[in-house]
Amino acid sequence: MDLRYEAFCFADPLFYDEQRGNGAPVEDFTAGLPAPGTDWVTADRGPWRTLRPREHVLPDQGWQIHVSAGMDNAGRVLAEVYRCCGEHGIAYKHLRSVLTLLARNSKYASIDGEVELATIYPANHSELERILADLSSRLEGERGPEIPSSLRYGEGPLYVRYGGFVEQWVEHGGSRVPAVRKPDGRLVPEKREPTFSVPDWVKVPACLRSSLATHKGETPARFPYRMVRPLQVSNGGGSYVAAPKTDGDQVVLTEARPYAGLDDARIDAVKRLHREHEVLGRLAGLPGVPRVVERFTVSERHYLATEYMPGTSLASWLTRNYPLTRPNATAPDLAAYTRRVLDILAKVKKTIAEVHARGVVVGDLHPLNIVIDEDHDDRVSLTDFGTAFDAGSAERPASGTPGFRAPADRSGFAVDEYALAALRLWLFLPLWPLIELAPAKLRRIADFAERRFALPEGYADAAVAVLAPREMTAEPAPIHTDPDHDKPDWPMVRKQIAVAILASATPSRQDRLFPGDVEQFHVGGACFGVGAAGVLYALDVAGAGRFPEHERWLIDVIRREPPTRPGFYDGSSGIAYVLENFGYQDEAGRLLASAGRLVEQTTDHSLESGLAGIGLTMLHFATVRQDNEFGRQALTTAVRLAEALETAAPPGNAARAGLLSGWAGPALLFIRLFERTGEPAWLSFADQALCRDLEECIEGDDGSLQVRDGAGRTTPYVGVGSAGILLVAEQLARHRPEAEAGDSVPALREACLGEFVAQPGLLNGRCGLAVALAANPDAEQPSRTAAIDRHLRWLSWYAVPYKGGLAFPGNRLLRLSMDVKTGGAGVLLSLASLLDGKEVLPFLGGIPSSGATGR
Repeated sequence: MDLRYEAFCFADPLFYDEQRGNGAPVEDFTAGLPAPGTDWVTADRGPWRTLRPREHVLPDQGWQIHVSAGMDNAGRVLAEVYRCCGEHGIAYKHLRSVLTLLARNSKYASIDGEVELATIYPANHSELERILADLSSRLEGERGPEIPSSLRYGEGPLYVRYGGFVEQWVEHGGSRVPAVRKPDGRLVPEKREPTFSVPDWVKVPACLRSSLATHKGETPARFPYRMVRPLQVSNGGGSYVAAPKTDGDQVVLTEARPYAGLDDARIDAVKRLHREHEVLGRLAGLPGVPRVVERFTVSERHYLATEYMPGTSLASWLTRNYPLTRPNATAPDLAAYTRRVLDILAKVKKTIAEVHARGVVVGDLHPLNIVIDEDHDDRVSLTDFGTAFDAGSAERPASGTPGFRAPADRSGFAVDEYALAALRLWLFLPLWPLIELAPAKLRRIADFAERRFALPEGYADAAVAVLAPREMTAEPAPIHTDPDHDKPDWPMVRKQIAVAILASATPSRQDRLFPGDVEQFHVGGACFGVGAAGVLYALDVAGAGRFPEHERWLIDVIRREPPTRPGFYDGSSGIAYVLENFGYQDEAGRLLASAGRLVEQTTDHSLESGLAGIGLTMLHFATVRQDNEFGRQALTTAVRLAEALETAAPPGNAARAGLLSGWAGPALLFIRLFERTGEPAWLSFADQALCRDLEECIEGDDGSLQVRDGAGRTTPYVGVGSAGILLVAEQLARHRPEAEAGDSVPALREACLGEFVAQPGLLNGRCGLAVALAANPDAEQPSRTAAIDRHLRWLSWYAVPYKGGLAFPGNRLLRLSMDVKTGGAGVLLSLASLLDGKEVLPFLGGIPSSGATGR
């Protein structure tokens, strides 16, 4: 479970966003501080405000001080930081909004995120010692969440670590990461781990030696368990399978950090851990409820050890067993699945009834905290009682899992009854988060589940009676077609998608123009994959038009904040490609030139971030500009990739194969170079690259070939998955039918035929599977055309009305997205490709003329 998505759901009910206030003043903290004098320079960047003395010149890196605070004392702490830094003339930055502080310290925030309220940048050891001594005295008695990557100074909320003061980047592990410079001038990754560490060439200042000695003597000897594996790690702590250092059975060890992991009611992880301990005491002895082993504290962190309940989460169980993800699921398949689900639901209901009999409401019941033990007759257990509460109180959980959290008009046992009813439908059609975005889909989901799985009469009505909101809204007509009904009015659908995209634009914002995936807050809102460049490209390709005011936004943002990545989907190359096609040749050329050093540092092979996308961009510029220098750069890049292919690391546990992340991207570059040069060696490299991706695939029991992602999951998608391999393998086969990778094409196609796909998008969902199937119209597979039609008709399940248009949810279906990778722009490109034969993505080419469906 990727907790980043929940963290970005706080700010807006429709789109993933950072906390910005939404009605409250953005600069809550700044408004309470005196204006700095004219001898100070201030600047706002995202959620941060930076302040430095006008003539002050900082080194590129050094010891920095992180200041932590809770929600109740943040104003007091920041006021002292402001006064102290002002008196000492030391540069610093601080969060601008109390809501941003809440989001960064929320229970869903990443443990390696920036949880501090402020960061101070002493220029040397003398300044470091002086301000630590002064500020620690001023903040005596104040508390805040621990910052695990830093060394705590004294007993207060001050933490210190060595790191960069200005942005420096280096390639590491396939990604661009913050860097520091070694004495020999080389940039190396800046360590940002959940433990404190010091670069081996850095000497610890004298003022920190006592703190370091305390840190080294704190936890290892006193900690009674060794960690076996993590179950979930977040800002508030985490949960792990652990084993006692002495004899004993494995346990689940839940960790809670004070003042961190805040929920909507601003309750921290420690209070939730205390609550869980009390609730488990009340439920002691119930089957399916873990037994408490012990509770203890080490170095201010709180721990609860509970009985390990064997099995897998209901969410993982569904992923492995849901029959509609396979092509041609039979009636006996559906009947067997239905019998098993009804049996599991009965066991869940029985366990919940026993919990209720003791006066306890689970509060946040969802598929990740229900455990199924398949080795013992699908035995059911519950985990995570941190949001449980007494049924007789007026309390209810402050937050919950989207799709399973009860609306505000439910209380007591009705909170769990709502979640149970949601499970009854989710197990038969796992699109449940959509209900919060589009409540009108409830009846339709219920009817489909009852009809497709031949459920008992009244099953759907019983669930709807519990789940139905008091006021239902109508769903828009243009795309409201059941999979069995007539075809939609596709020209109208495409127009409405464009309407929604344009209606979502926020040109007044500097960080993003169109809402998209949470990744845009990491790589920037201008890029091709999740930002404005890709959206504007999609609108143009699909015939929706050009929008000069939005193009101006794109140019302004890259001038103001040039990309720090050279990749196609997440950096300079993709933006330059779009600007070149729009006629902004000077801007495109400057952008590519400015990324030259970043390209030299890049070792990542991928199309998304690395050399494949960079090389294809150079080849495109060589063609459109008739410039041999770009051609030379493309060739040099391809040679680097060919050399890297020879020494490529073996497949890992996490999936990377596919168009964006795998070796299919370099294979595409090799094919395009063959088409330009006629050199057959490039086709050999393409075949070798695709075979490398195929090493990450496994064959399913249905004969399909999909990319392995961990122990129990496979992915058929374009971005990461087998459909991305298929798209490039089809192109290789046109030039070299005898290629080794071509032998896998039928099984790769088979993976695109499933009836159910969790998400609608181009690179991570249903649209990409349809495009991959259409890539070879001559393929002898009778089910191919029917599957494309089914994928298109099923888009109606995801479509959500937005300001007179139609929008689509992005990753996890929790919020709408307009970008190419996960949202509406990708859907629009897919329809332009499938219906008109347009190029679905740069460098892939259009569908052959006989492949455009003409729907």
